[in-house]
Amino acid sequence: MAKVKTSFFCQNCGAQAPKWMGKCPSCGEWNTFVEEVIQRSETGTKSQGNFKISESHPKKINEIVEGNERRASTGSVELDRVLGGGLVEGSLILVGGEPGIGKSTLMLQVALQMKGKKVLYISGEESDQQIRMRAERIGYADPDCYILTETNTQAIFQHLEALQPGLVVIDSIQTLQTNVIESSSGSISQIRETASEMQRYAKTTGVPVFLVGHITKDGNLAGPKILEHMVDTVLQFEGDRNYGYRILRAIKNRFGSASELGIFEMRDTGLREVSNPSEILLSQRDEEVSGVAIASTIEGLRPMLLETQALVSTAAYGTPQRSCTGFDTRRLNMLLAVLEKRCGFRLGTKDVFLNITGGIRVDDPAMDLAIISAILSSSEDQPLNQHICFAAEVGLSGEIRPVNRIEQRISEAEKLGFRQIFVSKYNLKGLKTEKWDIHISGVTKVEEVFGLLFA
Repeated sequence: MAKVKTSFFCQNCGAQAPKWMGKCPSCGEWNTFVEEVIQRSETGTKSQGNFKISESHPKKINEIVEGNERRASTGSVELDRVLGGGLVEGSLILVGGEPGIGKSTLMLQVALQMKGKKVLYISGEESDQQIRMRAERIGYADPDCYILTETNTQAIFQHLEALQPGLVVIDSIQTLQTNVIESSSGSISQIRETASEMQRYAKTTGVPVFLVGHITKDGNLAGPKILEHMVDTVLQFEGDRNYGYRILRAIKNRFGSASELGIFEMRDTGLREVSNPSEILLSQRDEEVSGVAIASTIEGLRPMLLETQALVSTAAYGTPQRSCTGFDTRRLNMLLAVLEKRCGFRLGTKDVFLNITGGIRVDDPAMDLAIISAILSSSEDQPLNQHICFAAEVGLSGEIRPVNRIEQRISEAEKLGFRQIFVSKYNLKGLKTEKWDIHISGVTKVEEVFGLLFA
């Protein structure tokens, strides 16, 4: 009998060590090393799934036949946009998110909406009756969708060989277990090995595979970091529980842009796609209030208008507070320093609170001018015109810097009924402003914007 071989793995980052260590030298976390059996069983190595592993040979790059990248629609416009236009054959996609955010609902909707393909939905967390209850709540019309409640990968590959599906959904990767590794499901070695088996299956058969993954308390995907390197696409499903909206972001995408996002609304009947997010992210107000400014931003290929709310008040204690929701606090501190040093506004002794409505987080530099305008509006207690929006970056010397894709930002503002947009004067070079009905104001300094807004 072969001697059992064990090793120690960090549960946070997946680092391996021959002995137990108190502090992980890779990620710096304490008490995260656990012992796992790494001896491969003889029976496990013989059964890697009933699919052929093709032999490959070295080829010159000009001898490789260029094939057409065929994509299949998932039935969800928002998901197709985030994936780069649809599902690519043989792709391995990892979907992560907090518990209860709607990962299983999203994947089940995809499985029920796929047309022309057999879909196998593999669940290791729920029974088939629970999945049927969710499917009835979502609503379906005789889909070609099969449900399998199984966690052993060798048994899963036997069902895959018999069914020959066109799409596989696994919920979740942390519940799978292979006979090759003698450790419990959810361990570092099990996640790494089962994901590797699914990767080989997807690449050799050309069947796209969705993997649902859990996240840690820090918001990172649970399991070894190599899991994110193995897959072709990493999607982050996020949202605020106090809002009904969910955002699907592409963190990594080998077949498209990694800066795309899709927006969904959580309802009793499942997730509804939001085709025009600008309308839901702008508040409908009957009267004008101070501290509110509208920014024209770009997320991926999609222009959006976001509402920025700022509150400036006298600090009740010695140290003023700086608080942000949906925006980088360090960026806010930089903009406040610009207003203090370059423009002469005394905000160092005041509390400043900033909120991006809708519960989403943005990092577009074009938000700068809208944030500064909202802060000045709240500081002066003078409301801005509801039909004005902003799209410009602010530099450290107080200059208004140009931003990219200004035409899309202007068109989106005009489509939503805004009458004036403030942009950098340098963005107007070569821009045919006569084709828009919206008034485009080119500015160069923050003081100039202040004079035009609060004259």
